[in-house]
Parts: sequence; C-alpha cells; structure tokens
Amino acid sequence: MTSTLGRPRHATAHIRLRVAHALAGGTAAAVWLLLPATAHAPGHPVAVPAAVSPTAGSAPVVSAPASAPVVAASYGTARTAAAPDSAEQDGSAVDLALPLVVAVAAVVVAGYGYVRRTRRVRTRTTPAVPPSAPPVPSTGEAERRAREALVRADDCVRASAEELSYVEEPEGGPAREALRAAEAELASAFAIFRRCTEGVPEDAHARRQALVGVVGRCEEAGGRLDMAAAALDQLRGLQAGVGAALGVAERGFRELTARAAGAQGTVAALRERYGVRADEYTEVALDRLVFATARLNETRRAADSGDALRAARQLRAAEGAIAQAGVQVDGVERLASQLDAAAALIPLALAAAEEDPAARARAEEVLTAVRETPQPYDPLDALRRITAAVRRPGEERAEVLYEAARLVAEAAVEEAADYLAVRRGAVGADARTLLAAARQALAATDRRAEYDAEADVLARRARESAEDDMRAYASPYAEEPGHPAGLAGAVLGGVLLGEEPDGGPPVSYGGPGTRDRRRLS
Repeated sequence: MTSTLGRPRHATAHIRLRVAHALAGGTAAAVWLLLPATAHAPGHPVAVPAAVSPTAGSAPVVSAPASAPVVAASYGTARTAAAPDSAEQDGSAVDLALPLVVAVAAVVVAGYGYVRRTRRVRTRTTPAVPPSAPPVPSTGEAERRAREALVRADDCVRASAEELSYVEEPEGGPAREALRAAEAELASAFAIFRRCTEGVPEDAHARRQALVGVVGRCEEAGGRLDMAAAALDQLRGLQAGVGAALGVAERGFRELTARAAGAQGTVAALRERYGVRADEYTEVALDRLVFATARLNETRRAADSGDALRAARQLRAAEGAIAQAGVQVDGVERLASQLDAAAALIPLALAAAEEDPAARARAEEVLTAVRETPQPYDPLDALRRITAAVRRPGEERAEVLYEAARLVAEAAVEEAADYLAVRRGAVGADARTLLAAARQALAATDRRAEYDAEADVLARRARESAEDDMRAYASPYAEEPGHPAGLAGAVLGGVLLGEEPDGGPPVSYGGPGTRDRRRLS
C-alpha cells in the first residue's frame, strides 16, 4: 500500500516514530529543567537536617548557625533553613544547563535523522518498494505494446493451425478447441484495435484502457494455446520418434510437388487468357518446397541416428514449409476458378445493370468502358467496376449483382490472406488488422451488398499495407553466403523464428511460451 504521494506507508510511520521520540525526549528534558527551578524558587523553604553531635571516631559536623531561621516542617518537626552560599548557586546552574543541553541534543539528532533519510530516498539508486499498481503507460506506449501483442498472437494462431493440419480431426479435439478459442480472442482484439486506430473512443484515458484490453486478449489467446501444447505433443509423440509423422509429411510433400508443377502451367494460362500475373504464387511455393526437401532429408538422418530431438525439430520445419507451399498452390487453383466465374458473370451483370434505368444512368460510362475493354483483361477487376458503379446503399438489386459483389470480395480477401500467410515475418499489425476487418465484413449476413463492398476495400488495403511492409523488410539471411536454399524464405514466412544463425527453431503449436520449444540446447 502507498500513500497519496507514492511513499510506502511503513516509511511514513517510521518518520512519525522518530518525531514522536524527539518530542518525548524534549518533554522529558523540559520536565527535568523545570523541577529544580520549582524547588529553588523564592519563598519556598528548603529543609536541612538538624545538627548532629559528633560521636567518637566520626568526622565533626558543623551545626547550622544560630541566626538561621527555623521553619516548621509539615510533620511538626523543626528544621533549619540554610541560606544559599556560592557552592549551592554553582550546583543550581549546572542543574539548569544539563537538561537544556540534553533537550537541544535530542532535537538536533531527530532533525539530522530526518534530513539524512530524505536525502537517501532522493538519491538512492537501488529500487524502491514497488507501488501496488503499475504505472499507466502513455497512449503511444500502449499502442506500441498492442501492435506487438497482435503480431505475436496472430503468428501463434497461424503456426498452430499449420501444425494442427497434420493431426486427424477426432484426435486433435482439445487442441482444436483451444485454437478456436484463441482465434475468437484474437478477432476481438483486432476489432478493438481497429476502433482505437480510428479514434474510438475519443477520450485518451479510455483509449489507453482499450489498448490495454487488446494486450490482455492477445495474452489470453496465447495462454490457451500454451496450455494445449503439451497435450498435442503427447498426441503426436514426436519426442519418442518421428516415424509415422515423417511418412505423412513425405506423402504430402510428393503430392504437393506434383500439384506445384501443374500450378506453373495454370499460371501461364491465366497470364495468356486474362492478362493476370500470378507468378509469385508458384515462386513462393517452389522456394518452400526446396527448403522442405532439405529438412526432410535431415529428419531422416536424425531419426536413423536415434537423435529424436533433432529429428522432431527438422520435421516441424519441413511441415511448416510444406503447409505454406500448399497455401500458394491452393491459391493458384482458386484464383483460376474465380477468374473463370467472373468472366462468366460479366455479361449477366451488364445485362442486369442495363435493365435498371437508374443504375444504367449512373453507370453507363463504366458499362461502356467494360464492354470496350480489349482482350485480355482481368474479369474480377471488370466485375468490381460494374458492381461499384451500380451500387447504392439500401437499394435492391438483381441477384446476379449480389453474386458478383460477393465473388469480388471473396477473391480480394483470400488473395490478401494468401499474401500475408507466407510473409508474416515482415507484415505488421496494420495489414493484419485490416485483413481481420475484411473477414468480419465478409462474414456479415445483413446488408450484404454494403458489407461485401467494404470487405473488398479492406482486403485491398490490407494487401497494400503488407506490400509496404515487405518493401521495408531487410532479410538477415538473404545476402549472406553459405545459407541453405530457402532459409531466407522460411524465416520470412515464419516457419523458423530467425533467432539463430541457422534460422532458429521451427515454430510449433502453442503460444509465446511454447511455440519455440523445439530449440536445440
């Protein structure tokens, strides 16, 4: 507990005790000073013993002078009042001075102790007793912490989902439940953070509290994954051996390698037919597959030599790379399907727009431009222009226009998600927040036209923000010679944590406290 000034209560009590001691000493000294003065005050008799006759062998006793006045004691015994001489006056002076010196000394000692303690508190370098509540961070500091927490929690959720993809559904029940709970906490954290970056709430204190809440939700998400990590490890049994898991990874690798070769042909066809360049999909996929090849070989060698820890480490790195290669190959196949669907919808969307007089009047220029666009052209972009031209909030439209808007939004969200998934080592909180908002808008069921349009805009902003982060990213591995093939891409994609010269440990299912547990000591 602390006082209102931040000083520990026991320190204040200690100072009060010193002051009390000083006052007690001063009071005692004052009493000592006043008693002799009272006893020797004028008009008060001083009792002296009566004359005693000397006895044999004793020292002579001088009797009181005959002229001394005799004062009757209260008990009726006559006493002789001795007149003060010079020796008695000296004794009285000493009796008066000594208490005064003691009182002054007591006050000086108490004051010196207080001054010394105050100076020591102000100039000490050792930590003071911590206050009961931590200091409130500034708004800027709270936002910085929230950004870091969001990136860390999002990485943990993504990596956990990647490893969980190698576990059968019935067996991964508890781990999947923890992942779903973590995803829910993270979604709420992203929603709160987005409102804060937009200035809601306006009050600075309330906004700081909201940012602190973002950090708390991220920590809760990571904590849930941490709690389930040990159970997943026991389920997979990689500590005892990687035999079965290695077989699963190798089969997936071979299947994905064949699909990646087909994806290269698909990319070439999309470029020729629609003028859409999707080469980055296959480039990233091949980079991750090259990295996975080396790690699978290392896994096999470690398993053969009986080094279970090293085998599990290499296997997890291979699994992460294979999962990201799969994301890119899936992206090529999905993009081809979406472009074909958009191309088929364009004539229907144009016809529906022309049948609506109000829509045709607003969008005639755009509709004409789309019709006259030379081949090849991007049908998703053309469909986006059509739906944007005829869209007015609250107006009913033909069902085909809703379908077109939905297709455009889904394509934008999934494209942004694919881009972030394999570059999360470079992407910051802004792009991730925008992507989360786009997914939330896409999941809305009411006012679907407005929300689909919002999802499209947010997803494209997320992609742009991620590209900005990529341009500012400097890989610590790409420019140094001697690194294994695919190492820089694995660190960029978050397959490896990048904390060591060899790329660091692979990420595993878990939160910040457990995701790097496959670290070689």
